[in-house]
Amino acid sequence: MNDEQLLRYSRQIMLPGLDIEGQEKLLSAHILIIGAGGLGCPAALYLASSGVGQITIADDDKVDLSNLQRQIAHHSSSIGLSKVASLKESILQLNPEISVTALAERLQGEILGLEIDKADVVVDCSDNLRTRLEINKYCKQHKVPLVSGAAIRMEAQLSVFDFRLAESPCYQCLYDTDSEISLSCSESGVIAPLVGIIGSMQALEAIKLICGIGESVCGRLLILDAATMQWREIILEKNQQCSLC
Repeated sequence: MNDEQLLRYSRQIMLPGLDIEGQEKLLSAHILIIGAGGLGCPAALYLASSGVGQITIADDDKVDLSNLQRQIAHHSSSIGLSKVASLKESILQLNPEISVTALAERLQGEILGLEIDKADVVVDCSDNLRTRLEINKYCKQHKVPLVSGAAIRMEAQLSVFDFRLAESPCYQCLYDTDSEISLSCSESGVIAPLVGIIGSMQALEAIKLICGIGESVCGRLLILDAATMQWREIILEKNQQCSLC
């Protein structure tokens, strides 16, 4: 690291569990973020500011006025732009030293698998069950850790599926392919700060996975009721009926 990087990341480098070695791991890491909306914006900004060296963002949507209530990397001037282009611009304003790849498309099938295989960690900020299940399938296939988050109304959840570990459950253990397709924010609404909370936690879990610090939430599902600000924790194990596991 050069002197400017040492200064930029000094508050992280001071942490005994992270230190210069952990910061160098971040600078060498590649994270794939799927979704550039309410969760993807804070996740991407915090990962970029923390010094993740390469970030790929995928989303086929464009910014509209209703997004600005919660998607904090987009601005009024971004309306009509692709979300990935808008988010990339915000990231580079924050940290111009990192590499950002913006994919203005909905990743699926073999292309999704190829992008996941390139990444060290995948952060799932998508908004529908079908996409989450497909991301989970390819992460498991390529043994890439998956940080999963979701938020709707005043409820949210977070978990990590670390496919480097033989005992890790997968997302499909929790929600099988016969589950009803989940509602989107456009159908049910969402309180703005909630996506910021979960997106930031996704970034934190991704950093912990890359640096090998702390204890990830792998094997646990955290559920937040924002109306009462109460957390519940559910222990997750491999589902013996899961067709993927």
